[in-house]
Amino acid sequence: MRITALAGGVGGARFLRGLRTHLDRTPGLGDTELTVIGNTGDDISLFGLRVCPDLDTLMYTLGGGIHEGQGWGRAEETHRVQGELAAYGAVPQWFGLGDLDFGTHVVRSQWLGQGVSLSEVTARLSQRWGLPDQHVRLLPMTDSPVETHVVVEDDEGQRAIHFQEWWVRHQASIPAQRFIAVGMDRATPAPGVLDAIRQAHVVLLPPSNPVVSIGIILGVPGVRDALRGTAAPVVGVSPLIGGLPVRGHADACLAAIGVDTTASAVAGLYEDFLDGWLVSQDDAAGVRLPRATVRARPLLMTDRDAAADIAGAALDLALELAGPGAAAGH
Repeated sequence: MRITALAGGVGGARFLRGLRTHLDRTPGLGDTELTVIGNTGDDISLFGLRVCPDLDTLMYTLGGGIHEGQGWGRAEETHRVQGELAAYGAVPQWFGLGDLDFGTHVVRSQWLGQGVSLSEVTARLSQRWGLPDQHVRLLPMTDSPVETHVVVEDDEGQRAIHFQEWWVRHQASIPAQRFIAVGMDRATPAPGVLDAIRQAHVVLLPPSNPVVSIGIILGVPGVRDALRGTAAPVVGVSPLIGGLPVRGHADACLAAIGVDTTASAVAGLYEDFLDGWLVSQDDAAGVRLPRATVRARPLLMTDRDAAADIAGAALDLALELAGPGAAAGH
């Protein structure tokens, strides 16, 4: 079976680790191929290095190197390099990079500087983390540089700032007027992205931010059309529980684009291709979708087993929608 997922950072990474756990525990599914299309709109250049936060969070989480308490960054991390940069007055200091994490960014930037594509760089980094051995292929949504910027208005007037500054430095406390995916007009899907969607048996949308994670991936020309055209059932997992994001600032992002913070409204962003929608029991009563099948269950990923159960429920719904014999046929 071939599964393709579109994912952002922490929530998507934990869901996919749970999915891999579920597959490995289920007889006959251990060799399932999982392709993850990661958001690169969060990418930013810091201290002369190219940082890809969502790709790294996916890679570290699936590879067993993530800082579990944070959900991002490396386990057993130190920050001596960042401290030395601060001593020199280097900015910005609001985005913390650990010493082990610096190693990833240094080698990525080195390879990119040599003309290696982001896809190939990501494949090399994934090899170090053992993703191919887990039947996981991590793809950036595009090899073209794309950065999400946020238009805000404060005491300095109206201006655009990098998404990371809005998200990390300001904690989304400044109301966003709109999001701009800088470079998207020149972007093309990375090699393998469209085929991964078209040739999948199942497509999953983990509980990632619908605006600045999955929404940015959907902005890459051809991706949305591929989702509309794929024969695979597309099943999403709501990022909201009781009408609120579990973590992050999805509510602030939805407000910026004029969408209510409800499971129904989020599903509406995917209405043209969504076949199944997994929602929290707290939200089930208010969810009515014109074409997608809705199922309710607990969605809090308290640990790896809970994430595996949620991912298994999403996969079961997809296989049900695919029709009788789908699991055996794949």
